[in-house]
Amino acid sequence: ISIYTALLSLRWGHLTICLALGVRTNQPFYHIVAAHKCPRDGRFVEQLGSYDPLPNSPREKLAVLKLDWICHWIGCWEKLVGLDGFFPLHPMMITNAVRL
Repeated sequence: ISIYTALLSLRWGHLTICLALGVRTNQPFYHIVAAHKCPRDGRFVEQLGSYDPLPNSPREKLAVLKLDWICHWIGCWEKLVGLDGFFPLHPMMITNAVRL
């Protein structure tokens, strides 16, 4: 399947890594996907992770990333939408959370 997706990126081009809104009632949920810039049917090439913007009980927002596949798609000259670099960190971001 990896050869097939790489061929899609070379053949069709104009792919990007972006957030796609998932389906949940009154709860936003996003899939991180590799998709065409101008999709006609809303389909995506591959799902690269997910993001839940609503905080859970310890007030954490959850993100799941397939970093190996994200590196693969960036290696295929795809770009991240809305980011200048490879996941730059905000100076105030807490990288190691401690549960009490």
